Amino acid sequence: MFASREAEGVVTIVQESRFQLIDTNGVGHLFLLGHKAGAEPEQLAPLQHRQARVRIRYRPARNLIGNIASSIEIIG
Repeated sequence: MFASREAEGVVTIVQESRFQLIDTNGVGHLFLLGHKAGAEPEQLAPLQHRQARVRIRYRPARNLIGNIASSIEIIG
């Protein structure tokens, strides 16, 4: 099992339950919304439109390019 990690940045691309976050260093991170994240896929598009600054708690995904988001917190 992987330890939980965190990333902060802006949601820039959303497609269904997948999204991209650009962190404070300008690096893109791909995420899949986890089942226990406390958010629904339809809540991601408004974050993108607002260019909301968020904090993502995540873990690496097995057999996928990207990470599984376990929580999303709006921070600005």
